[in-house]
Amino acid sequence: MKKTAAVTSLGKNLMITVTLLFALFAGTFIIFQYSRERSYRINLIDTKLQGFNNDIRILASKQDTAGYRGIAEREDVRVTVLDNAGRVRYDSMAGETGSLPDHSGRKEILEAMETGRGFSLKRESETVGGLWLYSATAYPEDGIIVRTSHKYDVNLANMLVSDKGYLWTAILLSIILLFIFYRHIRRISLNITNLRKFAGLAASGQDISNSDIPFTDDELGGISSEIVHLYAKLQNSEDDKTRLKRQLTQNAAHELRTPVSSIRGYIETVLDNPDMDRETMQGFLERCHAQCERLGRLTDDITTLARIEEAGTSFEMETLDIKEMLEELAGDAAAKLQEKKMKLLILISPGTLVGGNRHLVQSIFSNLIDNAIAYAGEGTSITVQCRNHDRDWNHFIFNDNGSGVPEENLGHLFERFYRVDKGRSRKSGGTGLGLSIVKNAVMLHGGRINVRNGESGGLEFAFSLPRPKESSKNP
Repeated sequence: MKKTAAVTSLGKNLMITVTLLFALFAGTFIIFQYSRERSYRINLIDTKLQGFNNDIRILASKQDTAGYRGIAEREDVRVTVLDNAGRVRYDSMAGETGSLPDHSGRKEILEAMETGRGFSLKRESETVGGLWLYSATAYPEDGIIVRTSHKYDVNLANMLVSDKGYLWTAILLSIILLFIFYRHIRRISLNITNLRKFAGLAASGQDISNSDIPFTDDELGGISSEIVHLYAKLQNSEDDKTRLKRQLTQNAAHELRTPVSSIRGYIETVLDNPDMDRETMQGFLERCHAQCERLGRLTDDITTLARIEEAGTSFEMETLDIKEMLEELAGDAAAKLQEKKMKLLILISPGTLVGGNRHLVQSIFSNLIDNAIAYAGEGTSITVQCRNHDRDWNHFIFNDNGSGVPEENLGHLFERFYRVDKGRSRKSGGTGLGLSIVKNAVMLHGGRINVRNGESGGLEFAFSLPRPKESSKNP
């Protein structure tokens, strides 16, 4: 049995990672700031003691030992004067003595001999005991080294401790920032969790449109919501396609059954009556022929619709002269137009070009013409015009001045097998697929089509077809 890998929470891992990185950064910053603050305070004390050293140097040139003691008592420091070799000449805690050990090995004295200044923090005194802070200055031109030192007591230790205010401020800011990070990461985690829920529903084939999957109102939430919306729309579209295909199959079966039944009835009548007179038999055969033609038109229309739906954009495209095409179609329909005493007015300029599939573009105009001939009424006129165009599209108007259709029927005219007057439509020989073919052919070319009752009566179809790419450069 295949084991399912445990799903690790991205939000949890991200929060842990951010917290650790932030804690590392905050800790490093606090340590650095603490060390910097302490070094600053130590430098202040060193600078102060160096000032005492300069004062003592002046007193040393006058051999004013009383002045040494005055500084030591006033500033609470220990004063030591040494020669360049590190031997003690004077110490405020031992007086003028040569009995003190050589100080040349002391850290601060060694640094002063080498660089002119020396400093030692918290070193135990071998002479008087205890911990001291030392600052020494070498004056080679005077042949002396002056050192002042301060006892490392509680007061000095407190002076060297960094200010805790910035520390608490840094900790408080860190907590606030971590809380803000947590809020944002929690929103990200919520979106990811809901996307995972959506993926599970999609994988199981459940209806997404009826599921309540909330997302946050930020950019990620918006994108996630749009993904779910698009999937639900696609899911509904697939359902609609399946339903439409089932409906087309049912309608096609119904429409095919009518002419087939008629043909069968006529043939059976002829077969059952072998003594039927020739004129009557001729009438039945002509009716069979008419039904066969209707059956042929119906199968052709169904085939055309199927090709449009399945082929997509795989049709061969070419540059078409619409005026020439309409003149050919007008010639083909001349007999029908004359029978109905109708006129076809082609108000299109020569050289009006369309980039499309010849068969489909012809089917657009031929079906519109057939529809107008069938339903506009005797003595009416049909007008075709290219009202305007832009860089990429030609916009056509196809209208007649017949009686039009009731407003409630307009929205259904492009539906397959839809008829405003079913009885009258059957008599006219229509298949019920013509306007559906028109709409699908226009859409396959990337255009749009709509229908309304014209201001002067009759139906008005407005649709767009693409201009050839080569001609779009010179509109």
